[in-house]
Amino acid sequence: MESRSIPPWYKQFWPWFLIGLLLWSFAMGTTFLVVSIRSFDGMVQEDYYKHGRAINMVLAKQQLAAELGLQAELVVDDLSGDVAVTLEGEDRPEALLLELIFPTEDDRDHTMLLHHQRDGHYVGQLERQLQHRWYLHLQPVGQAAAEWRLTGEARFPEGGPIMLTPGLSQR
Repeated sequence: MESRSIPPWYKQFWPWFLIGLLLWSFAMGTTFLVVSIRSFDGMVQEDYYKHGRAINMVLAKQQLAAELGLQAELVVDDLSGDVAVTLEGEDRPEALLLELIFPTEDDRDHTMLLHHQRDGHYVGQLERQLQHRWYLHLQPVGQAAAEWRLTGEARFPEGGPIMLTPGLSQR
């Protein structure tokens, strides 16, 4: 009988394959841990329960806007940053608050005040040029805790008017 000599373990394929698999999984786990710690997105709010209960108040504001027949057309001049809103309906407050909400990063959100010029026309000025997709909320300032709200969605810097209605709509 012929005897074969078996090579030592460090010269065989399978031990190195298993060790490599373990090292690869450890490296990937460590990488994902570091990335998750360094890039906190802030999507879950600490007072999420309170925000969930506030949904009914928002729906009531949108219902009131629908009852008043409100809708607005918003036009943004991408070069100068001028914002013009034409409000149609039964309510004409002296000033409007426009909230620009970025969907994924709350530190990019900002608000601006629009001043009434005449016959439902309001104007304001953006601080910087907008890019990408934004949610828009329009509500009165100074009235009993902003009784109504119009909402919309826009992608910048696409031209054209943006319609703000009591329900979510797109350009």
